[in-house]
Parts: sequence; structure tokens; C-alpha cells
Amino acid sequence: MSPPTGSGPRFDAHAAARILAEVRRRRPLVHNIANQVAMETTCDMLLAVGASPAVVVAPEEAAEFARRADALAANTGTLTADRRAALRLAAAAMRAQGKPWVLDPVGIGGSSHRDAAARELLGMAPTVLRANAGEVSLLAGGHRSALHGVDAALSTQEAARDACALARKAGVVVAMTGAADLVADAASGTWLVAGHALMARATGMGCGATALVAAALAVERDARAAALAALAWLAVAGEVAAARCPGPGSFRVALLDVLHALDDEILLDHAKASP
Repeated sequence: MSPPTGSGPRFDAHAAARILAEVRRRRPLVHNIANQVAMETTCDMLLAVGASPAVVVAPEEAAEFARRADALAANTGTLTADRRAALRLAAAAMRAQGKPWVLDPVGIGGSSHRDAAARELLGMAPTVLRANAGEVSLLAGGHRSALHGVDAALSTQEAARDACALARKAGVVVAMTGAADLVADAASGTWLVAGHALMARATGMGCGATALVAAALAVERDARAAALAALAWLAVAGEVAAARCPGPGSFRVALLDVLHALDDEILLDHAKASP
């Protein structure tokens, strides 16, 4: 698939490799308020790239732990009143200390409770918003028809303008994932085309992407570069793993193996982006 026409700098596979090496060297602690459905997957992905995951979801300790962590992955999946409180407290603690955090508005559009939680968290200045095209479109003012359950009913190409508008309005880097990924800030967007269709058949790929972005942010101050690097790790690993697997069961295991083995050569061979 050819990258959509876009503007902005080329994706730098060397930068992705450099940021991955720094994660492996520093082993950042990622506070992971994860979707319960995908909790194991997100932790396994973080471990595979060399980060140190922790799942701390109790409101009583969320802020205290956030102050010790290097980055936060805040996910609204399997949302309860306690989890919503923990997300708010952890995000506030990260913001107060100037530490990076990523918002993943899983299931926005499913209920007014979830919509309110996602919009409240977006107003707390996440460093990066990692979402699918439907979630981005809805947050930008689109319609609920952009989503089918928790999955996008739009392509990232169809939601590209919404992603750029949301980045400008909310003052965040938007990392929008799908068949083609788009990382946008207030100025421009960069496309990344890699991955495989099997990734859409395995639970937790989006949640895992969010956790990986948090790990990259822990060692890289440039939020756009960090988001691009993390999405490249996962997309390239998915592409390589899928070539070895007949279906989603074996794919999940192979993906973790490839993430663990990622190096400069693999990234340079497989990462593609628009001019």
C-alpha cells in the first residue's frame, strides 16, 4: 500500500532505532492504567522492548505511584468509577511534575460516562493522544457513526483532517493508528505505512501501541519523534511476525518475539513513510 499524500518530514528509522536502544538502556518505569482486557498484552509488549511495566489502578495509590514513574499510559477501556478516578489522579500527578503521559480514549462514543471521562482527560493536556480514526473523529466533533463498537468505521486517511485539527485544538501530538498510521502535531503530519491485517484480529494491539508510545516518551523529549518511533516498532514487528504465522493465535506470540529482537536492520528494511 502506498502512503497517502501528506506533508511533513520523512519518518526516520534511524531515530526509531536510537529511541529503542535508549529504552533498553534506561528501562523506564511505565505506569500502565490499562484496559483490563488487554493488560497482559500491554505489559508483555513493554517488557519485550525493554521497559518496566507496572499496573496500578487503585485511586488510593495512583497519584503516588505516578510520581515515581517515568511515563503514564492512561487507557479508558473497562472504565469504572474507580478507574476514572485513578486516571484523573495519575494524569494530574504527571502534569504537575512535567512528566509525559499518553491518553487512549478506548470506547469513546459508547456512553455519556465514557465520553465525559475521555474529554476530561483530554483537557488535562496529555503529551500524546493515541487513538483510532473513529475515536479521533469523534473527539474532533464528528459523529458516533465513525465507530463500530471500539473499532473505527473510518480509515485514517478519512480522518486525517480531523487528526490535524484536534492536534491544533487540544495542543497534543495525535498518534492515529490503522492500516496506515498518522502522527500529527499543530504544524503537520507524518504517515507510516507498515504492519499487517492480522494485527486487527488480535486483542490489545491499540492498547499496546499506547503503552509503547509511553515508553518512548520516557526517554525522548520530542513527542512526535517518540510517537513515530513507537508506532514503527509495533507496525514493523507486526509485519515481520505475520510473515511467519498462519493466524492470530501464533501471531501474538511471534509479535512479542520480534519486538524483543528488533534492531536497526529490521527497522530500516521495513519502515516506510511518505515523502
